[in-house]
Amino acid sequence: MKPLTIGLSTGCFYNRPILSVLDEIRDGGFDCIEVCSFPAHLNYHNRDDVARAGEKIRSLGIRPVSFHAPFADKIDITALDPMAREMAVAELLIACEAAAVMGVENLVLHPGPERAGRPPEEEFLARMHNAAESLNTVALRCCEKGIHLVLENMLPHLLFGHINDMLYLLGSIRECGVGACLDTGHAYLSRELGMVIHKLSGHLHLVHVNDNCGDGDNHLAPGEGHIDWPWLMSELKRCHFGGTLILELSSRENESVPDMLGRARRARDFLNGLM
Repeated sequence: MKPLTIGLSTGCFYNRPILSVLDEIRDGGFDCIEVCSFPAHLNYHNRDDVARAGEKIRSLGIRPVSFHAPFADKIDITALDPMAREMAVAELLIACEAAAVMGVENLVLHPGPERAGRPPEEEFLARMHNAAESLNTVALRCCEKGIHLVLENMLPHLLFGHINDMLYLLGSIRECGVGACLDTGHAYLSRELGMVIHKLSGHLHLVHVNDNCGDGDNHLAPGEGHIDWPWLMSELKRCHFGGTLILELSSRENESVPDMLGRARRARDFLNGLM
């Protein structure tokens, strides 16, 4: 298998300003990143902050593969209230503008809110329709900015948390350049990892690489949980995946930046060994 590009999500430093960690990320051996949108990390509402981040990324020769759009219960593109839905779409359009300023290639988006449970069928279908229309608006802006919109598979307990829901949404988007991001931890928790890889294979732009033990979305490094990584890498090869693997890892309490980067490098070496 030809080695794939392996990058790092800056989300492992979500509570530190992005400008304070970019030098260490590059010097620590990563020249490919996904930018985290957590407010303490990057105020994507502030164009000057975003421009400074973009300039720093370019000056370091780092490739900004993706920007993870904000997600929260209140950012609900499925909302039955038109005003709440309009506000959610506006938030994602701001994220799209920030991604463009930073020169990012992909905008990664959770297609539903961080809300557990499936409502009654009539409401669910209405929310599905609202999500599809909202995603078309965001996809159009991404096309105008030369960015790929990439939908990430959700955790199984959330709205749209199963692969069939995501496939419906992908099929409902009329605009160009829309793809998928496989989150390995989410798919493993849904007990659908093999099915998700197979069904998303024609759409995959990115893979969020993280592990867990089947009992929580822990964002462990590959090999620290129960995912069968040799099998998973062989499945990606079988599906002719040629995109980027993004290590999406949680930091440990009081862990220093060098220690976190050391764990990330070991995870990258583990994956490279499988390729």
